Amino acid sequence: MASGNPILSALNRVSLVAQIAIGLVLGILVGAVSPQVGISAGLLGSLFVGALKAIAPILVFVLVTAAIAQHQKGNQAHIKPVLILYIFGTFAAAVVAVLASMAFPTTLILRAAGDVSVAPPSGIVEVLKTLLMNLVANPINALANANYIGILAWALILGAALRHHGSDTTRQVAADLADTVSTVVKWIIRFAPLGIFGLVSSTIAETGFEALAGYMQLLAVLLGCMLFIALVVNPLIVWTQIRRKPFPLVFTCLRES
Repeated sequence: MASGNPILSALNRVSLVAQIAIGLVLGILVGAVSPQVGISAGLLGSLFVGALKAIAPILVFVLVTAAIAQHQKGNQAHIKPVLILYIFGTFAAAVVAVLASMAFPTTLILRAAGDVSVAPPSGIVEVLKTLLMNLVANPINALANANYIGILAWALILGAALRHHGSDTTRQVAADLADTVSTVVKWIIRFAPLGIFGLVSSTIAETGFEALAGYMQLLAVLLGCMLFIALVVNPLIVWTQIRRKPFPLVFTCLRES
């Protein structure tokens, strides 16, 4: 994005990943050298996380609503194979994650939390009841409380209603709203370096480098699982579906991602 401001132009020439890495290093240095400043900088991390948590439910709601509303009757959505592959891929990723967590157990030192004395569900009936109640929760409350089950349910219902009864103008408004919220998310993501800086500096200031070692191990396990899924599991899934060399397609997906 072009800008007449030389500072913004210089920042735009540096990739977001590099900016996040710089924020990570600066956060470690500030938290170690000046814990008081590191704790104060934690406000930046709280603001960043708060903004993401605030916009995420709205993003899911408008994207799903717009996608359902824009679907035209008679068009092949190929949703069944997509859902099957999604479920199978998610299950495979969960299995890999569980095996990795058992092979490389990680202990994290967290900051003091509030009251967490919440009773677990007493049985499957209570779990199913909670799930059903979340489905029919007030849509405003679902957005406010980040109840994604309720958000998805109401987005599907509203999108289907718009598809059948909404005018072309109304459906275009839904699509424009989805693009607008997506743009807001991109703006928030641009502040990720500051958010990472605040989160890391406050964590180092409050818990020291012992916590950082745990996070680094957890990050290594996460990245290892992601690479295994991307380079082993996904190619196997592609090979079972198209019966040809999967790596060109997989590497194309990785490059685009």
